Amino acid sequence: MTLTLDNLDARYHALFELLGPRKAQVLAFKDYIERETSWLTAPASTRFHLNIERGLLLHSVGVTCNALSIRSLLAPNIPDESVVIAALFHDLGKVGYPGKPYYLRNDVQWEVTKRGKTYKVNPEATTMNLAVRSLYLISNRVELTEDEAQAIVAHDGIYPVSGGVNNLDYHHRECRLQMLVHFADKWTAAVDEEGRT
Repeated sequence: MTLTLDNLDARYHALFELLGPRKAQVLAFKDYIERETSWLTAPASTRFHLNIERGLLLHSVGVTCNALSIRSLLAPNIPDESVVIAALFHDLGKVGYPGKPYYLRNDVQWEVTKRGKTYKVNPEATTMNLAVRSLYLISNRVELTEDEAQAIVAHDGIYPVSGGVNNLDYHHRECRLQMLVHFADKWTAAVDEEGRT
């Protein structure tokens, strides 16, 4: 079944039924981020994939569903709970902080119409790598395994960035969960959301 805004809530809530021993912690965390952050309304980006209201949740649920599918084929011994936690919250840093969203509606009309930049980064949000912020937000409230922490903080994989390479420390030392979340993230954004063939 294709994930859409119409079936998003049902698919989102169904993921929490896959949790195991940490279900109470994760549900308390879910309640916290839904009440205190822009988790349910934030876009996934300023102008690229899913730069729409609820885009972040749509992307995160899509990544989780794809990660679960890939896991069932390649690594069935990785627990559902680990996949759900790492994949669902891999981009959580895009919410910013409680009371201080990372993305704001762009009020510069020419950027919206000419560049498609419907959102902008909140200048009041403390600068931090988004994956690190994701790990910061969740690790304060949910006990994570080492593999879950690596999967969240290094989900972007190895990419060239200005002046060097992102996440080079993990190269050839990625855990299976990190590789799973990374591939599911890339597939979801490129194929499901951008329609690459």
